[in-house]
Amino acid sequence: MLYVGLDYHVNGSSLCILDHGGKLVKQFRVNGRWPAVVEAVRRLAEEGDHRVAVAFEACGGCAVLYEELCKVAVRVGVAHPGHLRLIFKSKRKNDRVDAGKLAKLLYCDAIPRAHIPKAEVRQWRRLVELRRVLVSRRTAVKNQLRGLLRTLGLESPRGLFTGKGVAAVEGQAMDDASGLERDLLIEELKAAGERIRRVQRELNRLAKDDPRVSLLMSVPGVGQRTAEAFVAYVDHVERFGRANQLGSYFGLVPCQDASAGRDRLGHITKEGPSSVRWLLIEAAWQAVRRDPGLKEMFQRLCGGKQERKKVAIVAIARHLGCAMGAMLRSGERWRSPDVKTKAA
Repeated sequence: MLYVGLDYHVNGSSLCILDHGGKLVKQFRVNGRWPAVVEAVRRLAEEGDHRVAVAFEACGGCAVLYEELCKVAVRVGVAHPGHLRLIFKSKRKNDRVDAGKLAKLLYCDAIPRAHIPKAEVRQWRRLVELRRVLVSRRTAVKNQLRGLLRTLGLESPRGLFTGKGVAAVEGQAMDDASGLERDLLIEELKAAGERIRRVQRELNRLAKDDPRVSLLMSVPGVGQRTAEAFVAYVDHVERFGRANQLGSYFGLVPCQDASAGRDRLGHITKEGPSSVRWLLIEAAWQAVRRDPGLKEMFQRLCGGKQERKKVAIVAIARHLGCAMGAMLRSGERWRSPDVKTKAA
C-alpha cells in the first residue's frame, strides 16, 4: 500500500508518497490540472502493482477530482480544511510540507473527512445558491427603484412591484435621465423575475419526487424552498451522529470558550452553508407566529426583553433545524412542542 498526500492546485500540485511502513518514498510535483494528477496516481498504482490511498484538502471543484481518483485508488480521503487548520498551525508552510502532512495523516487514518455528495446533489445545491443570488440581485434593483422615486420626491404607488404598480411608475413624468434610469431598472426587474422563475421550475422538478421535501414542509413556516435547501445540504442525515449536530453544521450554535470553571458563549459560529442558515431563520420568524408551542418557547427565551428577540429567533431556528433532522431520520411529521400552561 502506498499513501499519497496531495496538495492540489489548479495549475500545479505536490505529491508525497509513503510506503506501508510510513517511510518517505519520494516527493514530486505535477504541473497541469486535475487530469495530470489522476494520471500520476494511476502510474504509481501500475508501476509496482501497488494499492494506492490518496488524501487531499477540500477546495473548489474538488468533487470532480475525488470521483476521478476513486477510479484509480482504493481509498480517497478529502480532508476538511477547517479541521486541518486546527491540527497543523505551523510557521513553515509550503506545498511540499502540506503534502507530507496529508500523507502522514492518511497513514495514521486520522484524516478529518469532508462529505462529497453525488453529482445530482451538487447540481441541486448549485441551483439553490443560484436562486439566492438572483433573489439578492432582484432585491437590489427594487431598492434602487424605490430610491429613485424617493430622490425625485415621488410617492411610491401601493403594490409597487405588482403589474399595476410597475405600470403606474412607467406612466409617471420624469426628466430624460431619470426616465432612462427608471426604464432600465424596470427591464432588469422583469428579467430577474423571469430568471428566478426558470430556476424555480427546475428546483420544482428536482424536488417533486423526493418525499423528504414534502415531509419537511409539514413544519410550520417551512416552505418548499427551505425544505429543498435543507435536504440538498444535509444529503444523508445518517452522516450526523445526532440530530442536534445539525445546529452546529449550519452555524447556529454559539462560539464557546470554557476553561477553569468559566464558560463564555459568544456569537454564533456561522459555519456551514449560509443560504440554509438564512432560510431557517426566516422560517423561524414564521413558525413563532403559526405554532403555539414555538411561540411559547420564543416568549420564554425572550424573557420579556425586546433586545433578546434576535437571540431567541436564532435559538428557534436551531431547534427547527435539529427537529427537521430528526424527522428525516424517523420519517415522522412535525409535532408541536407542548405549551406550558401557567398555574392559576
